[in-house]
Amino acid sequence: MKILQNYIKQSLSILFLSIFLPLFSIASVVFLIKMATYTAVIQLSLLEMGKLFFFMLPELLFYTLPISFFIAATLALFKLSNDNEIVVLFALGIRPKVILKTLLFPALFLSIVMLFNFFVLFPHAKVLSNNFISYKKSEAKFNLSASEFGHKFGEWLLYIGKDNQNETYSDVILFNKKQNEEVIIGAKKAEIINDSGILRLKLTDGEGYSYSEEKFTQIDFETMFINDTMKTDLDEYQTPMEYWFPKEPSIKTQKRLITNALFSIFPILSLFLIASIGIVHVRHQKGKVYLFLFLSIIIYDALAVALQLAISVYALPVMIIGWLIATYLIYKKMIVSKF
Repeated sequence: MKILQNYIKQSLSILFLSIFLPLFSIASVVFLIKMATYTAVIQLSLLEMGKLFFFMLPELLFYTLPISFFIAATLALFKLSNDNEIVVLFALGIRPKVILKTLLFPALFLSIVMLFNFFVLFPHAKVLSNNFISYKKSEAKFNLSASEFGHKFGEWLLYIGKDNQNETYSDVILFNKKQNEEVIIGAKKAEIINDSGILRLKLTDGEGYSYSEEKFTQIDFETMFINDTMKTDLDEYQTPMEYWFPKEPSIKTQKRLITNALFSIFPILSLFLIASIGIVHVRHQKGKVYLFLFLSIIIYDALAVALQLAISVYALPVMIIGWLIATYLIYKKMIVSKF
């Protein structure tokens, strides 16, 4: 029996890799195209694009692994049927439930990994990705250069006399007009510093003047820092529980939680369907296997989304119980009654 189980698992692993790698490559290309759209707004180096792609890995794996397992497991059984090995196994008294037990552990393990992936890794990667993009956008807002029109730096009007090659600026003038006071600052040298999303302007060797109806003030300085008041909006993240169950309930987050949970347990819920599609009489059903694979994935995903929209959190028990009952009835009619 162990030899049979190892044989099925070996066939499953080979088919799984041959299906997962192309699916993962196609999904990666789609995500890379999505990343390329960011370059219209922000500048990304090759290393930064690699970092952003790494943040997207949990989402990529989430959508490719369950589908790859479902297709690979079905085709592994179909291969046994196509080689007439299934007929021999059943003739020797091996029941279909033995094959289901062989697939049970890989399916259960993958479902647990997917639940961990979307519940723990996905929130962390999503927040890091959003904060990284916000950080880069904050840098892009202040791509300063010398011009006759000047720039806006928070509450200050900024004029740059000359650009330097080392990403610094010369002959810089800042002006700020408040309700009862006007301030003007001149510096020989300046540079932009991005400190955790807060932009700071470092001025070197300059003078500052403050004028109001009551007094006139003048100072000389060697170094001065001016903070930009427009801080980058960064998402805060502490634990997965806080992300999925925030103090202020989010309908969008709740919908994603329900649908992702259903997508995660797709491998374990579809064991009966895998056997029903994969174990066939080759002469009669050979051409229908791939059609049934496609329809099964589409129907499951469509039902998960539709039930979530219709009955919210109750979609979980309804989908789990309903799908198991429906696929078991198909399994009983297609497999148990014939083999």
